[in-house]
Amino acid sequence: MKYTTWIMCGILIVFGVFAAIYALVGFDLLLFLCAGNGYIYRAVLSLTGVAALWLLFWLLAFRPTKFLS
Repeated sequence: MKYTTWIMCGILIVFGVFAAIYALVGFDLLLFLCAGNGYIYRAVLSLTGVAALWLLFWLLAFRPTKFLS
């Protein structure tokens, strides 16, 4: 479970960097890596949604920020 959470965090960080490059430069690196294929592009983007839902579940189920106050 711990490794899955680390992997999902890594995926979201990578996609965040791709989004920042697109926002700052206007070059869609993810679309370039998918060779312009729209189906692969959407499939890879759906992985971001799965990673975000996993981290939401992890934050709600295990409450890692409970002891920060």
